[in-house]
Amino acid sequence: MVVILEKNATPEQIENVVKHLEGFGFQVHKSVGAEKTIIGAIGVKPNFDTRTISILDGVEDVYRVTTPFKLASRSFHEKNTVIKIKDVEIGGNQVMLMAGPCSVENEDQIFRLAEIVAKSGAKILRGGAFKPRTSPYSFQGLGEEGLKLMRAAADKYNLLVITEVMQIAHIELIERYTDIFQVGARNMQNFSLIKELGTTNKPVMLKRGIAATIEEWLMSAEYILANGNKNVFLCERGIRTFESYTRNTFDLSAIPVVHKKSHLPVIADPSHATGLRDQVPPMARAAVAAGADGLMIEIHDDPEKALSDGPQALLPDTFLKLVDELKLIAQAIGRTI
Repeated sequence: MVVILEKNATPEQIENVVKHLEGFGFQVHKSVGAEKTIIGAIGVKPNFDTRTISILDGVEDVYRVTTPFKLASRSFHEKNTVIKIKDVEIGGNQVMLMAGPCSVENEDQIFRLAEIVAKSGAKILRGGAFKPRTSPYSFQGLGEEGLKLMRAAADKYNLLVITEVMQIAHIELIERYTDIFQVGARNMQNFSLIKELGTTNKPVMLKRGIAATIEEWLMSAEYILANGNKNVFLCERGIRTFESYTRNTFDLSAIPVVHKKSHLPVIADPSHATGLRDQVPPMARAAVAAGADGLMIEIHDDPEKALSDGPQALLPDTFLKLVDELKLIAQAIGRTI
């Protein structure tokens, strides 16, 4: 249920509405805008009479939200959410770029690639320290040593860090080094993990599950929002279909669909969506044209020797050329990179 307060509602009137909703057993979330305050009342109350709230002083309107995702919906928060981390904004007019290797392999590698990321104008360094791999015999990451190396490289080149968290036990450790938690596709419905991330203060990027519907994806975001963390953004990384010519099927339409249904920023990961480096640039260009709020792109200066996902990693020169192309597309639709 959404309660819209009158423009001139006093703090006392707002607090009175909150107390009434809590008294009926609702979980209350406030969204304070420039002109109006909106209160989201979360809870299953099929027979609740909304008139009980609509008659209170300061209330302009009350209506039920029919979508199962309440806090992530446009009904609760009409304007786009913009996540601010230091001097970086995700969800604003600038299309934010994140780039780096699939895995942190050694000190020289991550520092070389961090320099390329900074040179491109991207603001966020990506890299895996704990790697979820299909095979138990594949490289699993450097763990805390990888986190230390990535943090040092990012600090040298004035970049933010985003890295994946795979289990609750790793949250406290990773939080010491990262600026953004990444939840991978395999963990999109790991509800114990995402609920715990909802209690943290750092932003969370939630990747779409391997075969998840858009509604399931948004419901997972709802878990994080409902547990208190409002800094959530989504990442479309392709879904599994019967097609075998690409690693996944890149659901480009998900970007405008989610923007219509939700206020959360949406970025795209064309590297995992396609799995082949020659397909990454055209899909990156298409994602920006479709309205993506950012891109996550894997790069490597020696992909043939990469310890993970070498076939989809762009060479530095290709990546820098792509960024120049993306700037033109962004400009054409009134955005910047």
